[in-house]
Amino acid sequence: MSLNLEQKKAVVGEVSAAIAGAQAAILSEYRGLTVAEMTTLRAQARAAGVYIKVIKNTLVRRAVEGTAFACLGGHLQGPLAFAASSDPVAVAKVVSEFARANDKLVIKIGAMDGAIMSGERLQALALLPSREVLLATLLRTMQAPVAQFVRTLNEVPARFVRTLAAIRDKAQA
Repeated sequence: MSLNLEQKKAVVGEVSAAIAGAQAAILSEYRGLTVAEMTTLRAQARAAGVYIKVIKNTLVRRAVEGTAFACLGGHLQGPLAFAASSDPVAVAKVVSEFARANDKLVIKIGAMDGAIMSGERLQALALLPSREVLLATLLRTMQAPVAQFVRTLNEVPARFVRTLAAIRDKAQA
């Protein structure tokens, strides 16, 4: 079913809006996937906050013109699913985990900060912990010196109390 000009403009506007706040985008070939498998992929993407859509390559090319993802324009060939997210790890995780479970989904190329990313770099990105885990690790690392300092300060009165208790026990014995 072909789209009229107004529908094409709406699709380009939707994709442009989706990539406006995106930090990473991935193009993957979906040839051979069933409708049920694509529905599963879309549900996983939606749960992770990832925009994923199968769109005509010419419309994607127009949507990415003038953005950080313009470098993807030359790679838009064949049946491709376009995925983008403001969290680069989330989009890489969703697509790579689904590709690992379904051989028919092939990750072609990705882009982040205006640079092309190969499949190996996307896999490495997918192995990173999520943003929340990284923030928790950073917070724990920042709190460690302060917590150790508080324990050290607390040790002085605790040692004094233990010394007094030992003197009391000795006097009672």
